[in-house]
Amino acid sequence: MTLSGVKCTVANCKYHSQGDACSASNIEVNIDGGGQSAQASRETNCKTFITK
Repeated sequence: MTLSGVKCTVANCKYHSQGDACSASNIEVNIDGGGQSAQASRETNCKTFITK
């Protein structure tokens, strides 16, 4: 199963699938340093990441 519309280009992530898809059943994205608002994507992190 892949998450429709979720692109992942992190090749060493356990959930990275063919075609740069994400095969996790759900994802968690947080903001660097906490908080509830980001100004740019570079300020966020995918907490679902697990090294292959």
